[in-house]
Amino acid sequence: MNWRKRETDEPYTDDEIEARLKEELPHWYLENGWIRRKYKTSGWKSTLMVVNTVGHLAEAAFHHPDLTVSYAYVIVKLMNHAAKGVTDKDFALAQKIEEVVAWQPGQEEGPLDGTPDDPRFKYIKYD
Repeated sequence: MNWRKRETDEPYTDDEIEARLKEELPHWYLENGWIRRKYKTSGWKSTLMVVNTVGHLAEAAFHHPDLTVSYAYVIVKLMNHAAKGVTDKDFALAQKIEEVVAWQPGQEEGPLDGTPDDPRFKYIKYD
């Protein structure tokens, strides 16, 4: 779907957000004005790796999500505070976070195998 041209900080309506999430970010959802994603991890070490990855991407983009961090999951929440709603910035950062955190090298061709199918090496619980 081609999204209409808008100002960078113009918020989307809830219906537009739901449509974009369905099309572009199916593991994300809209709740209370934020787009959100829960990443399940294998434990504290993995949770910290996800938090650090999201932190790096957010700082590089200079667009900062809210995070809920627990032992075996991280919830990422995005909303443009200045615009008081979800904007293109939120979708762009969500897409980059999804691309990096949910990356599974073993699922694509190339020399990287990804983590072994062994509980000792589990990192994130992929959808």
